[in-house]
Amino acid sequence: MTEVVFSPSSARYFKKLKDKQLKNKFKGAIELISKDYTIGNLKTGDLTGINRYDVYYNKTNYELAYKVEFHEDKIIIVLLAGTRENFYDELKKYIKNI
Repeated sequence: MTEVVFSPSSARYFKKLKDKQLKNKFKGAIELISKDYTIGNLKTGDLTGINRYDVYYNKTNYELAYKVEFHEDKIIIVLLAGTRENFYDELKKYIKNI
């Protein structure tokens, strides 16, 4: 299994998340990604190098954005998580500030 690191933004999101079932959905998605990082879809354009994974819960589409870095081992960095609404605008702002 690959090491998973959370950005401050994603860590804050998961800390504030009250719905345990949704938290478990995200946890399952992160476990799947850590086993096979290619499971998500690779973005193009101004989000090149970022992967995304869809999490469906309670008729709502949630997104999980992550990138993979290769050092001595693979490290998956969870950049952002949230509902699809305005997700990519927030992701672009976040990437500009790193």
